[in-house]
Amino acid sequence: MSELSIKDIGLRVGLEIHQQLATNKKLFCNCPPIESDEYTIKFQRKLRAVKSELGEYDPAALFEKSKSKTIMYYANSQSSCLVEQDEEPPHDIDEDAKKLALIIAASLKSNIFSEIYPMRKTVIDGSNTTGFQRTMLVSQGGFIEVNDEKIGVQSICLEEDAAKLLGDKGSIREYSLDRLGVPLVEIALEPVEGDPKKIKNIALSLGRLLRSTKKVTRGIGSIRQDVNVSVRDGGGVVEVKGVQQLDQLEKVIEFEAKRQHGLVKIAEKINRSNFDDISDNDIYEITGLWKECKSKIIQKALNDDFRIKAIHVKNFGGLFGYSPYEGIRLGKEIGQLVKFFGIGGVFHSDELPNYGIEESDISIVKNALNLKDQDAFLIIAAPTDKIDFVINSIINRIREAKKGVPTETRLATPAGETLFLRPRPGASRMYPETDIPPIIITQNELDFAKNNIPKSWDESLSELKVRYNLNQQLAEQIFDSPYMELFEKITDKVKVNPTFVASVLCSSITNLERNGLNSQLLSSKEILKSFELLDAGEIAKESLEIIYENIMSGKADTVEDAMKNTSIETVTQDELAQILEKIVNNNKSIIENQKERAMGPLMGIAMKELRGKASGEMINAILLQKIKNAIKNN
Repeated sequence: MSELSIKDIGLRVGLEIHQQLATNKKLFCNCPPIESDEYTIKFQRKLRAVKSELGEYDPAALFEKSKSKTIMYYANSQSSCLVEQDEEPPHDIDEDAKKLALIIAASLKSNIFSEIYPMRKTVIDGSNTTGFQRTMLVSQGGFIEVNDEKIGVQSICLEEDAAKLLGDKGSIREYSLDRLGVPLVEIALEPVEGDPKKIKNIALSLGRLLRSTKKVTRGIGSIRQDVNVSVRDGGGVVEVKGVQQLDQLEKVIEFEAKRQHGLVKIAEKINRSNFDDISDNDIYEITGLWKECKSKIIQKALNDDFRIKAIHVKNFGGLFGYSPYEGIRLGKEIGQLVKFFGIGGVFHSDELPNYGIEESDISIVKNALNLKDQDAFLIIAAPTDKIDFVINSIINRIREAKKGVPTETRLATPAGETLFLRPRPGASRMYPETDIPPIIITQNELDFAKNNIPKSWDESLSELKVRYNLNQQLAEQIFDSPYMELFEKITDKVKVNPTFVASVLCSSITNLERNGLNSQLLSSKEILKSFELLDAGEIAKESLEIIYENIMSGKADTVEDAMKNTSIETVTQDELAQILEKIVNNNKSIIENQKERAMGPLMGIAMKELRGKASGEMINAILLQKIKNAIKNN
């Protein structure tokens, strides 16, 4: 980053990898992990926080409870059963998932426990119907070697994946149960110092080790990285969840480093001021005072029977808007916090007048709060049942700002930034699973794991290059891509050059993604079908990208639909010759002036008319011959 040097801020990052295991069934039932858009079952729940065995509430659970969400679940009997609905106890653990977790632990030279104890991890955001996630610690210790440096392993766990979030609609949150219960291995690495690129390389190496087992799922959402980020003198460690791609990982770490160092600078400025703590006497009801305020936001709040309160913050003038780095402000942090209670945001004195709030409205607040020149204030409008809890959260956040970086959980955005998600969970979120007895690991199972450690990435890559005659770069790209299994299936099923298949999967689809199209709309089934049509001579190579573009833009669901939409149809060699003859006849003047150099402009005309209907090689060969004939006849 140009604004600060990563090397100078003491950045430390602990990486956690969550990888779905390809075992064809869920961890504690026999349901296959099939994703579907058709749901035959629908039910709803309200999840509540409960005390741990030590009589304490988990702070993250209390935060989720404060949102008062109703959770709506959608399920399909093909991919979920009564276990996922929490209407039946869990079945025996999937033996394949257990074996694979042990193999991964052995690959990382981690110390596997002789007894594994399933635990319940409190989660009441709705992503688990039970209100907890089942997880078990498989091993501790070990390492992975990256660029001749040993990166320590903290722990390896086997656990259930969460339900798939469909959307948030006001007080209703919707989930699909397709993914709930899919076996997942979690690998937590020791924190390391370094720049974002180093962390990306570690994640890449660990992902390659997992893929070498050939027993993990691929594609968006099948592997997720969480990162625990801290900076020198920051105070807290921040967990960032939901990083799904390596390029995003690098951006997220870079942004979070900048944000945290910015918060350190904000703390320094606060501590140089005469900031006094906030008491109950500093909170004022101004609902009646602002009835004449012309701001559309305030008028809407009043029409919704919201209450409006002001918080007086002494000796805090200018500190809500102070921005040590672009986009890093305490006011923005507080705005993100309140949005997670379903509230639009807050106004603070450093940004007013604005949003339709005028000087006269500000004067009313200043008089009511008896504000001095060096003081600041915050305004919040919220329902009666939420406003006091939200105000307490704001006050706590201002107090935490004096210390630097608050310990919290944040969410990675697709753009590579982070948003407040919830407080960090504590030790009280974990308690023993009472429905599953301890799992004994036998010596035979340990021996099996050690004897089935997969080939290294270098060995796997060499094998791939030889088998499919790929160059180094393309072999790396296809191995690291979500399409490795699909690549093998296509090349085994159809007679198409493997280099061409790999190029399409790694370059053509990626280029369409970079243009803003959605690759998740393009299923493996449709990709395979397109190559089968190519092999049968029903479409040309150039048709593939046209078809994928149509599907990825949401205009078509299937290859057949895309072909209809784009009028893709192959032409015979005779028909092709006739079309090219016509193009040559219509452009004789160009041929007379440019001779064989006319090939360039005429090829452009031909491709525009014939794109997707014939191969570029065939068009090129026939057109060149016809141009030569025209020159000769002339």
